[in-house]
Order: sequence, then structure tokens, then C-alpha cells
Amino acid sequence: MTPLSILIAEDEAVIAMLLDEVLTGLGHSVCANVSTADEAVDAARRHHPDLILIDAGLRDSSGVDAMAIILAAGPVSHIYMSGDKAAVLRQQPGALVIEKPFDEDALVAAMRTTLAWPFAL
Repeated sequence: MTPLSILIAEDEAVIAMLLDEVLTGLGHSVCANVSTADEAVDAARRHHPDLILIDAGLRDSSGVDAMAIILAAGPVSHIYMSGDKAAVLRQQPGALVIEKPFDEDALVAAMRTTLAWPFAL
């Protein structure tokens, strides 16, 4: 997989740090690691990442709502992370959701899937 610039939006610090380590270890760069929806929107505007990994339920708001704002500016590959995949799919049918807890293989498979789509949903 070509090295990517990735934005992580995760409000659990330990999960965010582990994601950063895994992604960096896979040869990608993390352009921002944020914990709120507002920070995610701001970071996406500033960094124009290749991929966004976003917790569906961020501390101050919904990651789903934050992605709607981000996507209004143009398509970007993204993966929702959630402990309740069904709840995210009720809000965003057809979304790519990786259910917590997940391992590196599941993350890489989700990344390959979203990057293969011709456009971000």
C-alpha cells in the first residue's frame, strides 16, 4: 500500500496512540491525532489527508456529523470506528465501519476497501 497521510479522530487517548503506532509502523504518516469533532473538521481542512479514521462517537459531538461537514468540502476516504457498528449504519447506510475492538489485519483490510472505492461516501 502506498504511504498515506492519515487523520485520526479518536477520543480515547490509548486507542489513538496505538493507532498512531500501528499506522506509522505500516509506513504511513499521521498528519493529526485529534479527540473532538471540531478538531477533526479543522484538521481535515488544514491537512487534506488521504484517509480519515474517525470514532463515530467523539467527546463533543458525533464523528458522523463531523464527517458530513468534512465531506461537504469534497470527497475523502474515511473509516468510522465504533463499538456499535449497527448504530453507525443506521445513520450512514453503506458506510465503512470497523467495529471496536479490532486488530491490525482488520484495520488494513478496511483501509484497502475504502481506498479501492472510486469516491468517498
